[in-house]
Amino acid sequence: MAVDYYKILQVDRNAKEDDLKKAYRKLAMKWHPDKNPNNKKEAEAKFKQISEAYDVLSDPQKRAVYDQYGEEGLKGQVPPPGAGYPGGSDGSGFTSFRFNTRSADDIFSEFFGFTSPFGGQGDMGGSRGGGPSGFGRGGMFGDDIFHQFARGGGGGGGAETSSMPRKAAAIERSLPCSLEDLYRGTTKKMKISRDVADASGRPTTVEEILTIDIKPGWKKGTKITYPEKGNEHRGIIPSDLVFIIDEKPHSVFKREGNDLVITQKISLVESLTGYTAQITTLDGRTLTVPVSSVISPSYEEVVKGEGMPIPKEPSKKGNLRIKFNIKFPTRLTPEQKSGIKRLLSS
Repeated sequence: MAVDYYKILQVDRNAKEDDLKKAYRKLAMKWHPDKNPNNKKEAEAKFKQISEAYDVLSDPQKRAVYDQYGEEGLKGQVPPPGAGYPGGSDGSGFTSFRFNTRSADDIFSEFFGFTSPFGGQGDMGGSRGGGPSGFGRGGMFGDDIFHQFARGGGGGGGAETSSMPRKAAAIERSLPCSLEDLYRGTTKKMKISRDVADASGRPTTVEEILTIDIKPGWKKGTKITYPEKGNEHRGIIPSDLVFIIDEKPHSVFKREGNDLVITQKISLVESLTGYTAQITTLDGRTLTVPVSSVISPSYEEVVKGEGMPIPKEPSKKGNLRIKFNIKFPTRLTPEQKSGIKRLLSS
């Protein structure tokens, strides 16, 4: 027997399906070329051997041929045990079996749900797409929008014994929005490229523009899900693409729940005698807010209904809260001190 697939997978000849899966998972992760950048040639050879061994031994029909006739039987050089196996007649009355070698990357991606868990290109003879997970590059983020999925999503799928197809792990991506975008609402367009199967079942890369409607009042952490927009792989339901709202820092306002908070710098005199705040809102209006009360360092002036929109109640808004940073004089003359004492004690 020229090639010992059992020895390659480090299992005995009575190994069950779970034993094969555990062995393949361990060895494929160990010898994946992207994990061995300094020893890539040897890793590629071992990775292909491991994948081929698993492909044969996990298939009852191929395994039966291999157990009886060895590698030669898989190549169609001897008859299989029994009739009716796929292949072509050789003129001697039996049907030959011929083993078609599959790409190591295809076997790996079917097992784990992605091509490379280490962020590499995964080009082992049949890699699909230009990015690490097989997704094409491009779009508004400058790099592969699905790159993080290749680094961390959806491993360990080979442990599933159910015949039902499993769904690949969701791909999550941050969507930065300005406070103005979240106040008024806006529309963003994202260009993605992904692999889908054509009519013949072959993978082909397609590009798509996703339109994301940002509703007024949405908060950081809000998720927008596009079902099954990931790559298509045989036996796996494509992953969902999830955008997560992230709020950019604002130079004037700070958001606290549905409220907007602004801090005004005022002098000690203004804090004691009155102050009028002029505030430009997020939608460009100017608010004039007179404050007649004595302003202490902890004082807040609240303007009702001038905060962020409330998503579940579009006609309502939170409040605008004005805080104050009072600038105290660094020194006072004796005359000023006497005058203050006289005024405050009267």
